[in-house]
Amino acid sequence: MGPLRLDEVRERIASAAARAGRDEARITLVAVTKGVPADLVRAAYAAGQRDFGENRADSLAARWGELPADARWHFIGRLQGNKVRLVRPVAALLHSLDRTDLAGYWAKGPGLPPPALVQVNVSGEGQKAGVAPAEVEALLAAAVHLGIEVPGLMTIPPAAADPEEARPHFRALADLRRSLATRWPGLSGLSMGMSDDFEVAVEEGATLLRVGRAIFGPFQDDGRRG
Repeated sequence: MGPLRLDEVRERIASAAARAGRDEARITLVAVTKGVPADLVRAAYAAGQRDFGENRADSLAARWGELPADARWHFIGRLQGNKVRLVRPVAALLHSLDRTDLAGYWAKGPGLPPPALVQVNVSGEGQKAGVAPAEVEALLAAAVHLGIEVPGLMTIPPAAADPEEARPHFRALADLRRSLATRWPGLSGLSMGMSDDFEVAVEEGATLLRVGRAIFGPFQDDGRRG
């Protein structure tokens, strides 16, 4: 089992929150477990971690039973409609609602659907998932009409060597949330910040951080999700 750097990451979050004058208790760390051995995931749980994330439906379906029932699983990847059946029963939060047809699939099924964050392509990268900022409110309205609670927004900034390059994208998402919150008061969450830039995200108002490699080491090959 490799080294677990959970305490180090928590300390870095606390320091970033202090710099920004924020309460660290209002920030949720989601430990991204893609490719991480089960014993290391259990070690994180034993160290008090309760929020975990996966970005593939099959992996989440296979993984969620590895931890006790009080663990909260987040789905952070792009989700195909035909995979919703694997994710919806076990996810506490969907971070990647990016189209109206997915909202339709997510709303179907027994009971209330889990909450979902609208994914926003703040940077405008053509290959990146998420709706354009101008389209967020229409997707938000469609989701709420279907009975889906939307507590916030999510974004993934462009890959960059310098974490500071992510700051304008995080700030843009925070500004967008603020402008929409006047009409959608429940829109309070911001899922942004990963292993390379989570401290900058905290400084810009993140309430959910998706961090894998900085906690578990180099098990993951997809740093843009964790």
